Amino acid sequence: MKTIRKKINIMALLLTVLVMMTAGCASGEKAKEEEKPEAVLYPVSIDGTEIRVGETTVQALLDKGLKVTVSEMTPDKQFNEYEIDPEEMLEANSYYSGASIWLTDSTFAHVSLATGEEDIRMGDAVIAYMEISLSTTDKTGLDKIAFNNVPVTELSREKAGEVFPDFTGDQNMWFSQPTMIEYQYFMGFGADGMLTKFSAKKDYDVDYSSK
Repeated sequence: MKTIRKKINIMALLLTVLVMMTAGCASGEKAKEEEKPEAVLYPVSIDGTEIRVGETTVQALLDKGLKVTVSEMTPDKQFNEYEIDPEEMLEANSYYSGASIWLTDSTFAHVSLATGEEDIRMGDAVIAYMEISLSTTDKTGLDKIAFNNVPVTELSREKAGEVFPDFTGDQNMWFSQPTMIEYQYFMGFGADGMLTKFSAKKDYDVDYSSK
């Protein structure tokens, strides 16, 4: 009987250890999941119009009165800039670059468009990428641009560290962690520590070779 009891006790001990190990593994996996940065969509605002990469359509910007243009190179290597035609059809699962959103005659954002699983009109394409340069001699209109509700004219390197504590970089740049694949953000700063350029992007499983 004593031998049987010992075996029962040992089995109970083994079961207890297994349960603890399983719980430990689960806890470890949960900790790893918690350590992984969350993919956050930070909005960009232009003259009060919020733009969320991957969600905001070209038509939504046109409806707000924003000027959206596309540029193309002519055979003699000159650039033609013209306002987009929202009714123009775009191919499915494609990525189109070369567009711009204008705030003033000298202040604009470079943007790229993405389409879904079906051919759609350009007005229904979403803004997939946008980049704005602040290193311009004409600062007109820059005070109407905000990144995550912070005016870009106030976004210093120090301020960026406070607003985006999960980002990484140095004194010249501050950007989202490489593990945040879905949304990518980048900020560049000048010698005075103030923002000179920033971009917001959402990755897509599309044909990036499209024009």
